[in-house]
Amino acid sequence: MFFRVILNYNRIKWCIIYENQFRGMIMSEELIAKVREALGQVADPHMGISIVEMGLVADIQASEKDKTAKIVIKPTNPGCMSAANMAMQARVAAEKVEGIDKAEIEIEGHMMADAINEMVNK
Repeated sequence: MFFRVILNYNRIKWCIIYENQFRGMIMSEELIAKVREALGQVADPHMGISIVEMGLVADIQASEKDKTAKIVIKPTNPGCMSAANMAMQARVAAEKVEGIDKAEIEIEGHMMADAINEMVNK
């Protein structure tokens, strides 16, 4: 993935501009950290451990401009029965973060990923 890091002197914080499929999405490290912290409250119902601690959150992208977040979750097994539940909880948690109005969740590596993604992101 090609990306370019720039320093925004007006806000005195780092922003990352990814130049791939999310072209033009300006991401704040601070906003991403807040989303990751919120996702830390979402637990795998079988393990009782945060999906962040378990390493299920593969990627978080956030746009301050659009007030959106995109979160990629990879369940531990392709038949995980809790994937839809965790995805919905992740969306709700992310949308509670100040600066995020809409969160898109993408489940990867699950046999029902397409159906779950469609259901969660309605």
